[in-house]
Amino acid sequence: MEKQINAVGRRKEAVARVYVTKGTGTITVNDKEYKQYFPLMYLQNQVELPMKTLEGVEGTLDVVVNVNGGGPKGQAEAIKLGIARALCEINPEYRPALKKEGLMRRDSRSVERKKFGKAKARRSFQFSKR
Repeated sequence: MEKQINAVGRRKEAVARVYVTKGTGTITVNDKEYKQYFPLMYLQNQVELPMKTLEGVEGTLDVVVNVNGGGPKGQAEAIKLGIARALCEINPEYRPALKKEGLMRRDSRSVERKKFGKAKARRSFQFSKR
């Protein structure tokens, strides 16, 4: 790999643009170190998962991510998908291992819209018999 590889990951309202280059294994999200951007451990694990799934990849690639929209969980999962897609672009042989872990699938679930006559999407107002 001689140049920068880029990929896009999406989840809920979050969109992550991921740029992968050869390097020392740093992951930067919106100009911050990813552990600083995602202080919660389970979100850090989501971001690391594609690299940890493949042996010999962790610590060899630098990842720079621009992410916007959504909340922390959606952003972390968008980054996860973006990194997995970029790794497949680098080496197509990585695809079966990533696919087995479910990292190549775009999670299309999003928030259901609010309906009129309801308190939320499905929740009704409290019923009063009298």
